[in-house]
Amino acid sequence: MTLAGGYMAGHSRQVSESASNLAVSRVNAAPPLPAATDPNFVTRVVQKVGPAVVRINSSRTVRSRIPDEFNDPFFRRFFGSQLPESRERVERGTGSGFIISADGRILTNAHVVDGADTVTVTLKDGRTLQGKVLGKDELTDVAVIKVQAENLPSVALGNSDQLQAGEWAIAIGNPLGLDNTVTTGIISATGRSSNQIGAPDRRVEYIQTDAAINPGNSGGPLLNSRGEVIAMNTAIIQGAQGLGFAIPIKTVQRISNQLIATGKVQHPYLGIQMVGLTPQLKQNINSDPNSGLSVNEDKGVLVVKVVPNSPAAKAGIRAGDVIQKLGGQAVTDASSVQRAVENSQVGGDLRMELRRNGQSLNIAVQPGAFPSQVQ
Repeated sequence: MTLAGGYMAGHSRQVSESASNLAVSRVNAAPPLPAATDPNFVTRVVQKVGPAVVRINSSRTVRSRIPDEFNDPFFRRFFGSQLPESRERVERGTGSGFIISADGRILTNAHVVDGADTVTVTLKDGRTLQGKVLGKDELTDVAVIKVQAENLPSVALGNSDQLQAGEWAIAIGNPLGLDNTVTTGIISATGRSSNQIGAPDRRVEYIQTDAAINPGNSGGPLLNSRGEVIAMNTAIIQGAQGLGFAIPIKTVQRISNQLIATGKVQHPYLGIQMVGLTPQLKQNINSDPNSGLSVNEDKGVLVVKVVPNSPAAKAGIRAGDVIQKLGGQAVTDASSVQRAVENSQVGGDLRMELRRNGQSLNIAVQPGAFPSQVQ
């Protein structure tokens, strides 16, 4: 998977800002257009939504130590204090975003502003404003930026839950620095798992589109034929054509509401490694003397490993258990388990039905907060 803009960094900083209204605002948003009924509907969408799409430039200072060879006493004797302890360089990234409120809240991808020292937002009318990162969530790749301005144009948000393959898709963004670029296509598929697109560390089910997405499109809107935002463009598969991926706007709303309220997001987790069980996998495991597991079931989700002291470990879940149901819903692959966990509550009870050594067990597990986000 290739992220469609910005830069990646291991260190991040979040700034929280309280908000009295947790729901993503649509103040001053253009009303949705009627469904496509003429060949110029794309033009109408762009005219309505284009002013609310922005370019985001970010920069960060990266410090690196000089090679150890230069710390040798020989070099120090001749060069002394002239040798610096570290070197600095500035990395710059660019991406897109869209305004969701007239007072300057903007949504984009987390990787566009990750580790940024400065963030600048350029509006379609040419104004450049300083941006403040209210919060970002790396697991879903969503971030919220705030600029000081009033009466800004903003987008209308659609319903990504009702999308169907074959519907129109319109992308607006700044690929390769080419501002206000518009591309069109269709919704190719919905519900693509993070594993399917090569991003197993993400907690998103993506919308797939063949609307052209390129570096710099990250964080820009994917629109329907009525001019409503249905997703946030985020990634492409390197070397492939017509394979772009976007985060459903319902997911973006859920995450951004938490970021606006607290500057962070708590993701539930169990602490297990798992794989969807098939008869072939069962045979391979049982025939491998080094697997350390014995599987009796033909379907379900096999627990391969349990993280010590994790919520799963505390609930008594073991490697070799086969999960059949989670929260009352049958599960057949790791993605369905992850979806159920993501929709649960940290500290709440999540009922799990599993099979162990041919016996059925019902276990209540309390998901914890994803470790990297524990404050």
